[in-house]
Amino acid sequence: MAPFCPAVSHPSHRTQPGLVLSLGQGDVGQLGLGEGVMERKKPALVQLPELIVQAEAGGMHTVCLSETGKIYTFGCNDEGALGRDTSAEGSETTPGLVELQEKVVQVSAGDSHTAALTDDGRVFVWGSFRDNNGVIGLLEPMKTSSVPVLLQLSSPVVKIVSGNDHLVMLTMDGDLFTCGCGEQGQLGRVPELFANRGGRKGLQRLLVPQRVPVRGRGNKGKMRFQDAFCGAYFTFAVTQEGHIYGFGLSNYHQLGTQGTEPCFSPQNLTSFKNSTKSWLGFSGGQHHTVCVDSEGEPQWCLVLHCTEGLGSRLPEVPLLRYPQVLPPSPSPEHLLPLCPGLSRYRSVLPPTKAPWAC
Repeated sequence: MAPFCPAVSHPSHRTQPGLVLSLGQGDVGQLGLGEGVMERKKPALVQLPELIVQAEAGGMHTVCLSETGKIYTFGCNDEGALGRDTSAEGSETTPGLVELQEKVVQVSAGDSHTAALTDDGRVFVWGSFRDNNGVIGLLEPMKTSSVPVLLQLSSPVVKIVSGNDHLVMLTMDGDLFTCGCGEQGQLGRVPELFANRGGRKGLQRLLVPQRVPVRGRGNKGKMRFQDAFCGAYFTFAVTQEGHIYGFGLSNYHQLGTQGTEPCFSPQNLTSFKNSTKSWLGFSGGQHHTVCVDSEGEPQWCLVLHCTEGLGSRLPEVPLLRYPQVLPPSPSPEHLLPLCPGLSRYRSVLPPTKAPWAC
C-alpha cells in the first residue's frame, strides 16, 4: 500500500463547484433524472445534495465528485460500476452516495469501472474491466466488485484517468502505473504477444497495476512524467521536460503517428515537437483526439461526433494524421468543458487556449 501522504495535489484536481446538467440517452439511468426519463434533447438539472467539482461519464454510468470530497453515482450497475447498493427499485436512476470514508480529490470512469483518488494518494476502484471477450475482472481474474476496494501501490498517486477499460495512475515520483485491458496496447507495458488476456501469465499481468517502463536518453535513467490522459483505447503521457509519449490504438491516427498500427510500448510522438512544449490537456474518444496548448490564439472548438437529435449538427472534420490547429466555431460565451459518454459527443473547450486535433 502507498505510504501515507499528508495531501496530494495536481493541476488536474478541480475545485470550482457548480451544478450538473445532463442530456442524451437515459435508458439505464445514466442521466440521473429518474426512472421515467429515457432521453433528454436539452440539458436538464440533476438533483444532487451538494455542489459538484467534477463529473465523469462512463459508458453507461455517471460519477460526480462533490466539493466536500464525496462521490455520487447513477446509471447502469450490472457489474458494480456505481459502487453502491441499487437493490431498491429505480435507485440506480438518481444520484446515490458511494460509502467511502476517505476524502476524494479526483474520480475517473470507464465503460464498467470507476476509480477514486483520495487526498492522501490512495486509489480505490470498483466495477470491472472488459476485453473483446467479456469481463476480465477488476483486481482478480473474473472477479468484479460492487464496493470500493483499495489498489496496492508503492507510491502515492497524484492523478488518475480512465479509458474504456483501462486505468492510468500518475505517482508523486513521476511514474505511470496501468491496469485493465491491454488488447490495443493501451497499458503501454504488455507486449502484443501477451496482450490477449495476459498470455501465459494470465490476467494477473493485466489486472495488477505495474509501472510503464520508459527509459530516458543516454544514462539519464527512467523517464519521469508530469501528466497523463486517456482516450477510449489509448494513452498519452507528458514528461517533465514537456515531451509527449503515446501508446495504444491508432487505427485512425489517434496518437498522431504516421502509421495506423497499435503501439504496445510508449512512443515519443515527434509530431508534437513543432508546436509547443506546453500542452494543457488531451481528450479522446474511440477514433479521435483533441488537445489544447497554451501558446495559440484564443479560440473555440466544437468538433467531432454529435448524436443526432441532441442539438445542431456540427461540420464534418477530415481525417487528420498529425496534430493541427482547428478552426474556431461560433459558440456561446460561457460554456465549460463537457464530459462525454461512449464515442458520440461534442467537445467544448474554454475560450482561452488553442485546440488541436488528430
